[in-house]
Amino acid sequence: MPTLISTIVMKTNTKARTLFPTTFVFLFFLHLSFVCCRKIISSNRGEIGFTLDLIHRDSPQSPFYNPSNSVRDAFHRSFSRASFFQKSSFASPDSIQSSISPIPGEYLMKLSIGTPPVEIVAIADTGSDLTWTQCQPCINCFQQSYPLFDSKKSSTYKTIGCDAQECTSIGSSSSCVSGNNVCEYQINYGDNSHTIGDLAFDVFTFHSTSSENVAIPNVAFGCGHDNGGTFNNHTSGIIGLGGGEVSIIKQLDKQINGKFSYCLIPIQLDSTSISNVTSHINFGSNAIVSGPDVVSTPLIRMESSTFYYLTLEGVSVGNKTLEFKSSKIGGSYAGGDEGNIIIDSGTTLTLMPSEFYENLESMLVDSINATRKEDSSGTFGLCYDSDENGTIDAPTIVAHFTNADLELSPSSTFAQVEKGLVCLTIVPAKEFAIFGNLAQANFLIGYDLVANKISFKPTDCTNY
Repeated sequence: MPTLISTIVMKTNTKARTLFPTTFVFLFFLHLSFVCCRKIISSNRGEIGFTLDLIHRDSPQSPFYNPSNSVRDAFHRSFSRASFFQKSSFASPDSIQSSISPIPGEYLMKLSIGTPPVEIVAIADTGSDLTWTQCQPCINCFQQSYPLFDSKKSSTYKTIGCDAQECTSIGSSSSCVSGNNVCEYQINYGDNSHTIGDLAFDVFTFHSTSSENVAIPNVAFGCGHDNGGTFNNHTSGIIGLGGGEVSIIKQLDKQINGKFSYCLIPIQLDSTSISNVTSHINFGSNAIVSGPDVVSTPLIRMESSTFYYLTLEGVSVGNKTLEFKSSKIGGSYAGGDEGNIIIDSGTTLTLMPSEFYENLESMLVDSINATRKEDSSGTFGLCYDSDENGTIDAPTIVAHFTNADLELSPSSTFAQVEKGLVCLTIVPAKEFAIFGNLAQANFLIGYDLVANKISFKPTDCTNY
């Protein structure tokens, strides 16, 4: 994946909006009509809780859904995303930290922006901070199925000034010249994809499945007026769930107290068995993970605040344990061997450094009594003939994080990639480690950015 080039500049030529008195009256009553149908949460209120659908991009609920898609597409997206992580995870902190590649990630979220609310469908990305959507007027926009957000029709929309904290937090390489004092963001990708627009505030309405809709005022986001490249028309932008200052998680800190969690249903990667059940993501008081079977591991703070780093100490196969030999992720660790793996919901496979992977594969070969078979595409290193159910008698793999041992489901570590072929979903990478979403399936996983920990609870996510 090409390297992300991110800059932020100040816009001086935006025309000021002029509203006639009658327009004010109309918007006032329109605003009241929508306030009655959603709960407006002020910034000084205590912690709240809400739950949203988290839609896998290959599920029947997704606008991407196509039953004829190749199963290997999700795997190939993992390699592209990992390549991008490797190039951007230690980029200059003065740039916008974003893991986004065109059509990144594996999960979608719906929310609404503005007053009256306009629904958007965007990619939920735990490896990205800035939330943005395409906006009118659009100088250059990629085609999308949903209507573009028109800021002129929102009575609660307001641009962000050049000296505002939200502007400076996404890039200190900016300057402000005389004019309209509007902060403009610009994200350029190495493949010539890009998004450019105004940084602005507006009401974000979250369509909760557990309570009435929750509306949060003054959420900073990117209103993109010039967007292009290889983006797909089924989404309108990105929802940033990373750890940086402009992410949704950080911006809603007073409301959700740095807490979110998700429960990912196990996705069988053959198109005939994708579940109709939807995964969920929780915020605030709904995101608390508790119980006697919960294990927690420290969340490691690194130079790049966007990504979520854990410390993997080893991996067990049966009664044998392989110490995880760390390799530095593009730079240096926060301390010793801490922070040697990223947990990412947007990467399907689990990626391990090549040398460690080779030793792990050798341990697995010694433990599996099945007919080994070569993957014709060369994607996977360890594959076997499967039975009629698409399974093999696979050993249990346990990932040993600091203070947390996770027993991974055999159905997630060995997946059917085509009829009669089951392959290990842990693959080698160039000195880079990512704990992917297949390995995370059927765990309720809670992020606590205040306590700096991530908790895991074995859970049947199809019934969560």
